[in-house]
Amino acid sequence: MDAVNLDELDFSILKELQKDGRASFTEVAEKLNVSISNVRTRVTKLLDDKTIQIVGRVNPQKVGFNAYANISVSVRPAHMIPGIAQQLMEMREVSFLAITSGDFDIEVDVMCKDNEQLHQFVNQQIAKIEGVYQTKTTMYMKVYKYAQPDLDLIK
Repeated sequence: MDAVNLDELDFSILKELQKDGRASFTEVAEKLNVSISNVRTRVTKLLDDKTIQIVGRVNPQKVGFNAYANISVSVRPAHMIPGIAQQLMEMREVSFLAITSGDFDIEVDVMCKDNEQLHQFVNQQIAKIEGVYQTKTTMYMKVYKYAQPDLDLIK
């Protein structure tokens, strides 16, 4: 994915939407001291180029996801990594997926309602994928921070 060119106003709009994704163009424009049409045009561009997606963000624990884990996946032979990553991305339990370097090839974060569902997911779904050589599951016992990236870190 290629980075898009964002200016200071784009970042300011993004920060406002991170605080409140339901903020109106009028509210954002007033906070940033710019025109409503400017905010509308910028947000439309950010949506169109997939820089942002406005969604309701759920607190997993509040709605009943009590088994949150990271699963490291080793794939053999290596040429199967992209296909296995694609299969994993389509699984509803998967909330994050990345191809990695190191001892494992793929890192997957999953959210399940309980340990039994997590057990079934790892042993019945992931383990049965052709090319999955080994998995290592790390349970998150207590999540203290689950946040969007701080946009000030890239300036």
